[in-house]
Amino acid sequence: MFQGSIVAIVTPFKNNKLDEQALSDLIEWHIAEGTNAIVPCGTTGESATLEYREHYRVIELTVQIVNGRVPVIAGTGANSTSETIMMTGKAKDLGADGALLVVPYYNKPTQEGLYRHYKAIAEGVDIPQVLYNVPGRTALNMLPQTVARLAELKNIVAIKEATGNMAQVSEVISLCGDKINVLSGDDFTTFCLMLLGGKGTISVSANIAPKDVSAMCAALLEGNLSEARKLHFKLEPLNKGMFIETNPISVKTGLSLMGKIQEEMRLPLCPMADGNKEKLKNILINYGVM
Repeated sequence: MFQGSIVAIVTPFKNNKLDEQALSDLIEWHIAEGTNAIVPCGTTGESATLEYREHYRVIELTVQIVNGRVPVIAGTGANSTSETIMMTGKAKDLGADGALLVVPYYNKPTQEGLYRHYKAIAEGVDIPQVLYNVPGRTALNMLPQTVARLAELKNIVAIKEATGNMAQVSEVISLCGDKINVLSGDDFTTFCLMLLGGKGTISVSANIAPKDVSAMCAALLEGNLSEARKLHFKLEPLNKGMFIETNPISVKTGLSLMGKIQEEMRLPLCPMADGNKEKLKNILINYGVM
């Protein structure tokens, strides 16, 4: 259901409020450039510092602007199961095509607790759901055996794998077969993950270079490895540049340098250090987007 280049889109701010025009313009640009689906309110969308009303407005506006042209997968995960069910239900009501559900952070449940958390959401909201495993953010790794158990639930259709561990990715794909789509959660792993049988990426770099990320994913899905490899190596400096500082500081700074959004993120995130900003600027110039 969800495959190819899926952008984890930024949430543009202007004077500390959602910049609706900038978000609308970004969405139109992504669709024109070949992005296959859009994730509002993910990590890159600064979901952790959005108020409920803002969170829902970002989803609502994204659904309205997309208007059915590509899937919208709303970030609705939280560290409380009841809160996640509430937000996922609201996203469904707003017209989202799916929900991206991050592993509960901070409280560090057991693997059995993880299974029960996702099972409760799957039973509570009838919408396609994408698991999101990102131990670097959550301090908890969802193990392949847990993913395999969850893959038996009909609402769970994919996983965003952001461990950076190809051995774990391989085990997930081996255990789950075609029951769920495995998507890269780290741009530098997309090429390798898709060679193992993954179906795409939920990408940060696609915010900057949507056409190239989409073309690489399409080439891999079509079996055109030489073209995909060429695009992978072209994208690698940009992939590294997106993490000069904590995501989404680098990508929002990059988009501001490209003239697409204001250079604004919410505390505790802050503007890039001058030296790092200069490094990023050089990467964007060399890539050809500035």
